[in-house]
Amino acid sequence: MSTDQPHGQQRTRVAVVFGGRSSEHAVSCATAAGVMRVMDPSRYDVIPIGIARDGRWVLAEGDPSRLELSGSHTPEVDPAGAGVVVPLGASDRALTVQAPGEMPSSLGEVDVVFPLLHGPFGEDGTIQGMLELADIRYVGSGVLASAVGMDKHYMKVLFAGAGLPVGPYVVITDAQWRRDPAAAMDAVAGLSYPVFVKPARAGSSMGISKVGSPADLEAAVEAARLHDLKVVVEAAITGREIECAVLQGRDGAPPRTSEVGEVEVDHDHGHDFYDFEAKYLEDQGVTLSCPAKVPEQVSAEVRRLAAAAFEALGCEGLARVDCFYTDDGEVVVNEINTMPGFTPHSMYPQMWAATGVDYADLVDELIQLALARPTGLR
Repeated sequence: MSTDQPHGQQRTRVAVVFGGRSSEHAVSCATAAGVMRVMDPSRYDVIPIGIARDGRWVLAEGDPSRLELSGSHTPEVDPAGAGVVVPLGASDRALTVQAPGEMPSSLGEVDVVFPLLHGPFGEDGTIQGMLELADIRYVGSGVLASAVGMDKHYMKVLFAGAGLPVGPYVVITDAQWRRDPAAAMDAVAGLSYPVFVKPARAGSSMGISKVGSPADLEAAVEAARLHDLKVVVEAAITGREIECAVLQGRDGAPPRTSEVGEVEVDHDHGHDFYDFEAKYLEDQGVTLSCPAKVPEQVSAEVRRLAAAAFEALGCEGLARVDCFYTDDGEVVVNEINTMPGFTPHSMYPQMWAATGVDYADLVDELIQLALARPTGLR
């Protein structure tokens, strides 16, 4: 730990890791900007580590303003920075910096890693597995929960096995599509149109299409396959999308749930659903309501299902659970996000703010939960 502050009080060394190889690279950078901006420098010694699009780990600049996402600026990790090497043995937890033309130098040990990565090669258990090998504590879910939470196919299988209500869906694997695309599309005929065609392992609404007729299905599947060769096709559920933020309970207590929220999209602004532009680039046409205007018993059911989904996957740290409140009055689980959007304007921190936990306190809580968690099997 670092000790260069008044009264000799040790600061917690936190490696904030962002960027990554997925299509959500820029979103991850924006998330890191928000988190680093509120971390108290008197308590935390922050080491910003960027993962370039080619997978190279580099020591990044700590200026949050350079990482913010807007319609005119797309942040990017510069791969030319000094490389960072993470140890893969439990006996040595020191990070190493390798600058071009210079001898390797040690960054020292870190107390915890905050992996603010979205999508494949970050949110899907890969980084989590590497940190487990290095015996380093980290914020968020472990390998299995992260992997299942990233894969909409197996997520639904697990939810259904746990007795949670899920909507109708069809999976199209790469082998099925290459072998007989017509048969794959015929399988979708059992779902009434419209349907949503999604990459199985992508987030931030990347590659998602709303399809109103069979004539548009093939193009939508091909668009989704640009992000993931496995595709999930979901029947559109008539109703409202209600979300709930979840935090791991302390000392083995049950998960904590926030007030429920709702994203309302104004279709007059050109968004047929809550797509990437509506989430991150537009400042009009989207309203985030929390608490959502739903009956009290519906709010309670969403919160119950959110906690149950969190525990069904064995999640740790945080997650956001998205549900549908149907026109028939039912609540159906749509998906879970084990590293949800975490910019100050994202739904997850806004729901906790409405529940009495502000953004800075939320960041602190997640770090403390990670520090209290043992490494290895648990």
